[in-house]
Amino acid sequence: MPNDQTKQLTLGAMMIALFSILLAVSFYVPVLNLITALFIALPIAWYSAKFNRSASIYMAVLCIGMSYFIGGLLAIPFALIHVLLGFIIGDTLRLKKSKLFMLMATAIVLLVTIVIEYVLVVLAFNFNPVKEMMAYSKAQYDQTGAFLERYNALPKNYDQTIADTLFMFETVFPSLLILGVFTFVLVFINIQLPVLKKLGIEVPKFPAMRHMRLPKSILWYYMIVMIVTLFVELERGTYAFMVFANATLIIRVLLTLQGISFIHFYIHEKGWPKWVAIVGTILAFPLQSFTLLLGVFDLGFNIRSYVTDKNRK
Repeated sequence: MPNDQTKQLTLGAMMIALFSILLAVSFYVPVLNLITALFIALPIAWYSAKFNRSASIYMAVLCIGMSYFIGGLLAIPFALIHVLLGFIIGDTLRLKKSKLFMLMATAIVLLVTIVIEYVLVVLAFNFNPVKEMMAYSKAQYDQTGAFLERYNALPKNYDQTIADTLFMFETVFPSLLILGVFTFVLVFINIQLPVLKKLGIEVPKFPAMRHMRLPKSILWYYMIVMIVTLFVELERGTYAFMVFANATLIIRVLLTLQGISFIHFYIHEKGWPKWVAIVGTILAFPLQSFTLLLGVFDLGFNIRSYVTDKNRK
């Protein structure tokens, strides 16, 4: 037992030191920080995967404390995000959870952390990052419009088009944040896991894309959203307008992913090479309307069984 505790303390100290080095490089070394920022969470993930939760939490708290001495108060929110990401990844590995569970847990924790930090920034510093970003974008578009007008190249209804674009971006910002967080976590996990595997940690794999099946209830949600959008005139800027705009975007993305899953399933059933699936995935995005329709038919009419039966015959 004493040897195990000594090992925990020794490895914990090493991981805290490695975390501090990566954090310091990410803060103070240009260019190289683009690489090190992707691996700050790795020491916490490795330690959390090997040792119990209480020891991992203790080390995570020490890492957050060390961040203050490295970069001051500004480093704490940045370090907190990476510490939580590493802890969740490592803890799910230790508990032998699936990769999908890891993705969902990590994304939810990151999303909650970002929202809490956003609220604290607004309340403590009276600074709204989203509002400031929108104001900056508006100023940049105004400068571009003035430049184009100087050379008589200003498109018709330029100001109205820009205003509508910025308004819709601000309206669907919550769903864009959710989609962005899940995309980032997906990429982040796929960077961490191969390194952890090299370090001797058993890591899970995602099931093949062709096996993805969303709940059929998604179709009912989509139908409700479409009916309300078509037959109910929602006033711009209202809470109801924002809710349905965000719901529409998220559901369309999910159904598009379901369509891509069906494309992978069809290619696999036909026995075509993998590069065809890659090309099909790339083409699915510019042909998003068709891909979404495939997703709707895949969920609603079970066309996979038809493809399987026809392929066997």
